[in-house]
Amino acid sequence: MDYLRISLIDRCNFRCQYCMPEGAELDYIRQQDLLTREELLTLLKEVFIPVGFTRFRLTGGEPLIRADVVEIVEAIAHLPQTQDLAMTTNGFFLAQKAQTLYDAGLRRINISLDSLEAQTFDFLAGTRGNSRWQKVWDGIQEAYRVGFNPLKLNVVVIPGVNDREVLDLAELTIARNWHVRFIEFMPIGNGELFGDCGWIPSEELRQRIRDRWGLTEGQVTGNGPADVFQIPHAKGTIGFISQMSECFCDRCNRMRLSAEGWLRPCLLNETGQINLKTALRQGIPLPDIRQQVANLLELKPEINYKQRDSGTETGSYSRTMSQIGG
Repeated sequence: MDYLRISLIDRCNFRCQYCMPEGAELDYIRQQDLLTREELLTLLKEVFIPVGFTRFRLTGGEPLIRADVVEIVEAIAHLPQTQDLAMTTNGFFLAQKAQTLYDAGLRRINISLDSLEAQTFDFLAGTRGNSRWQKVWDGIQEAYRVGFNPLKLNVVVIPGVNDREVLDLAELTIARNWHVRFIEFMPIGNGELFGDCGWIPSEELRQRIRDRWGLTEGQVTGNGPADVFQIPHAKGTIGFISQMSECFCDRCNRMRLSAEGWLRPCLLNETGQINLKTALRQGIPLPDIRQQVANLLELKPEINYKQRDSGTETGSYSRTMSQIGG
């Protein structure tokens, strides 16, 4: 267990349907209730790194909304124990921030790109008639120019919405060192969002690509759950995150730190979660907090949620993806 996802903020300038479902009641965290940069760095240096965490991903909401995001990147990137630092973003602000983030020490970035068609993209992103596709595409191009490597594109595949674009998206990996990740839609509390079946098994997508170009197993694996493949002679890779059809709970190596300081061992199972911000602000000694986290790490293999049906039924889970950092 060496991989920590850190949500910097729960707000986002998009309202993607699978992340912030229409009509969902979102109680945003007040500014004073967010972990401060100083608190986050204290937890990293005094709690997380000492118990073995060396790989970190910054998420949201949309992390680039946070005013001090560059300072946070720089601080974490320059910790001597940091082996890997990545960020997941919707890409909207990347055109103006990619160079600054790179200069601060960020090297890996995942950008959400659910469609190459502006109309479909805007439908999924919930932008309500204000198209943002071009600005995201410009941000991707700028991140590539700056030198982010690997540059990953996250695609949540929805049947009847954007699945017809799978081959076009996979083709992006042939001539560029881009890495496309196809993600099965995970219906947390919103199982009726896209009809009876909102996700397509990864094997079906693999077969479509295999029929077109062929497909070989990739030579590089990442820190996360993606199964990586490659079109023969392509510069980039294609990954499949198959949390619905090919459950990977047994090999989950990540914990999640929410923007208000809750440490959660599992996306679906809240057993054992710890409010680290409250512990810090109440003056609980750091060695005691560190021991609580170490104890939770030992329990995580049993906490990992290994069932899908009950965990994704409407009403059984109270938070949206945006509130837990994905």
